[in-house]
Amino acid sequence: MQTVSGLFDTLDEAKAAVTALEDAGIAWDDISLVSPEGTEIEADNETAEGVGIGTTVGAIGGLLAGLGAAFIVPGIGAVVGAGWLAAALAGAVAGGGAGGVIGALIGAGVPEHEAHVYAESVKRGSVVVSVRVNDDKRDLAAAILGPARALAGRREAYADAGWTRFDET
Repeated sequence: MQTVSGLFDTLDEAKAAVTALEDAGIAWDDISLVSPEGTEIEADNETAEGVGIGTTVGAIGGLLAGLGAAFIVPGIGAVVGAGWLAAALAGAVAGGGAGGVIGALIGAGVPEHEAHVYAESVKRGSVVVSVRVNDDKRDLAAAILGPARALAGRREAYADAGWTRFDET
């Protein structure tokens, strides 16, 4: 399996991408979403249904598979997540292992230079949608995530402001 990810500036954009992935036949358990806590995924039934998950009191059900809705990521703060990537991030944070969010992203198959941009972008308010796909669906997933996969512009904008890489401390 390969990981294809994209960054979205709003939860509505991320929701539309997740819906398109599901409509393309990608299983909901291969789709993941990680967002700054302020997006309140768990508080919005329509959004939760749109990303293929049901809600339960105080947590996201379905895609979240029992993981608490929010957790603290060093260097980012409170994060809300659903799916396998959120579980990996929560495990990395709970384990206190070196690399934390960067290590979890790399472990999911995201190249290190991209993992730094994803982590910084979530810190700055963006939503990450990641999907695990077999080779035969990689191009389809990449097409759906489309421009959201263009990290160079974000990296460049961050670098213009003095950023070099995500720093958990």
